[in-house]
Amino acid sequence: MTDDLTAALARAGAEAEARIAAALAEAGGPVAEAMLYAVSGGKALRAFLVREGAALHEVEAGRAADAAAAIECIHAYSLVHDDLPCMDDDDLRRGRPTIHVKWDEATAVLAGDGLHSLGFLLAARAGLAESLAEAAGIAGMVGGQAADIAAESAAVPLTLDDIIALQKAKTGALIRWSAMAGPRMAGADPGPLETYGDRLGLAFQIADDLLDVEGDAAQVGKAVGKDAGAGKATFVELLGLDGAKSRARDLVAEACDALSGYGDRAALLRAAAEFVIARRK
Repeated sequence: MTDDLTAALARAGAEAEARIAAALAEAGGPVAEAMLYAVSGGKALRAFLVREGAALHEVEAGRAADAAAAIECIHAYSLVHDDLPCMDDDDLRRGRPTIHVKWDEATAVLAGDGLHSLGFLLAARAGLAESLAEAAGIAGMVGGQAADIAAESAAVPLTLDDIIALQKAKTGALIRWSAMAGPRMAGADPGPLETYGDRLGLAFQIADDLLDVEGDAAQVGKAVGKDAGAGKATFVELLGLDGAKSRARDLVAEACDALSGYGDRAALLRAAAEFVIARRK
């Protein structure tokens, strides 16, 4: 990862966390503490995508900051709930105890609920609440997560097309929304960044599937080797290790090609696409 990309991701994460902390300034107690805990320590890729897309389209800084904080809230809420015993039952997230372990299940549910509500408040300020609802809801992330759970006990294994459709919803919908937020706020054509976000989302998921097989839990920051044990259909299972890596590289190339109209101004977005499949956590 280039120094410029490292700095840009760190800046996007810090700005989003500061925006969320400011929104929670008058709140107190364990739920607010857990909400702040949940949004810290991540890659901030989605906030970065919002900020870069907004910069490409000269979106006002405050509006872009609200949109970036909104997507980090929604992403964090989804992880908090995904880690619960009734879902993936994970004890570790980002190298730290998950919220239901550090606090308790009730606090985790409420912290996720609080992040969900705050995310839509911030998205409404940016004028993006409706599109975020579509991306995060039953037609997007929630629907994809439901399909993923159902696939674990399905009598007929998923095909590659099934997995692509599932992951375009579960993982891809929020990444695609993040990439498209900038042009949407500017009233510009989101098409190029929609293509970029679509390919990036699939590449990101393939990289996650590879990390589950090849990654080290201490470096990844969460449990690995769980997909096979849970009977989950993955890109690695259907394509093999080499095939999955090749498909991820092809997707990154397509993502970068979609940015051609932005020229050198999209250099960081191209670097982010390369980072997505090179990351070790």
